[in-house]
Amino acid sequence: MTRSPHVAVITNLSPNHLDWHRGIDEYTAAKRRLLDFQGANDFAVLNGDNPATSDLCGRGRTKYFGMHTVEHGIIDGLLPISDIRIPGWYNVENVMAAMTAVRGTVSDEAILEAVRNFVGVEHRNQWVAEVDGVHYYNNSIGSSPARTVATLHAHVGKVLLIAGGRDKKVPFDEMAKQLPEHVKLLLLIGEAANQIEIEARKVPNCPPIVQCEGLVEAVAQAHNLAVPGDTVLLSPACTAYDQYLNFEERGRHFVELVGALHRSVGGN
Repeated sequence: MTRSPHVAVITNLSPNHLDWHRGIDEYTAAKRRLLDFQGANDFAVLNGDNPATSDLCGRGRTKYFGMHTVEHGIIDGLLPISDIRIPGWYNVENVMAAMTAVRGTVSDEAILEAVRNFVGVEHRNQWVAEVDGVHYYNNSIGSSPARTVATLHAHVGKVLLIAGGRDKKVPFDEMAKQLPEHVKLLLLIGEAANQIEIEARKVPNCPPIVQCEGLVEAVAQAHNLAVPGDTVLLSPACTAYDQYLNFEERGRHFVELVGALHRSVGGN
């Protein structure tokens, strides 16, 4: 890169893509490159609650979003958190980042209308269907352990989690620590299935684990083992490249499989 955008936003930083970068310092430097060519008239928007991004600043104006902007449940004196329709604190942070980037450029009324009408996008904790009283969610973009952990926290109660694929050389140990509290059943697929299982079994009260040949078997097993009121979540914590072209293809396959279940049993 030899240029930076006039408005640069870094939502957060956590270990990722370590199959490509030589370490977390190199990965952080690559993210930091977004800011390196900014000038005095440019604007950086950074997460004040994320330790790695709160240590960064732009070359011009810098503004940090985060909990310090929330008072009585209202973000920056404008938007009630309760008006955000997509679940999960990471989505609250995404809204904060977007608001910070455009406030003063567009009207407050436009910001409020956009947030109140936004219900999410494909592959990002996307509700797919209810089948036999079980809700299915597609978070195929969850290709790192940190993303999967964030999505687990967005759901109330324990989920049946479908995870696995090709790892990014990012450890699974921190994700494994979250499994007893957030996962009822762990269904593993892909090249990293054994790695995830090894880390999961090190944790006290590890949930039951089922290894599956692929997504077809995982969805079938989830359907057989889930009970009304359960949630089945595809959030792989890995890339899709061992079996798919990309995370979109993986997510659409999941949606197709759930759709076939829906049609076969007459779901809602």
